[in-house]
Amino acid sequence: MNKNLIIKRIFPVVGGAVLGYTYYHFIGCNSGSCAITSNPYISTAYGAFLGLIFAIPSKKKNEKPSNN
Repeated sequence: MNKNLIIKRIFPVVGGAVLGYTYYHFIGCNSGSCAITSNPYISTAYGAFLGLIFAIPSKKKNEKPSNN
């Protein structure tokens, strides 16, 4: 596989996980009533999932209109 392609797919997932844990650490819910931010594992996994969504390539529209 292309090294650049691997970086484009892995970096957003790892970055999302780091941001998810950072959100838990600095802003998280102490009472335990918040489903995502009260647990560091869930918050990290949620961040990684959001990073994965950004890493998935979208379809490009390369179609040119035809003049018939």
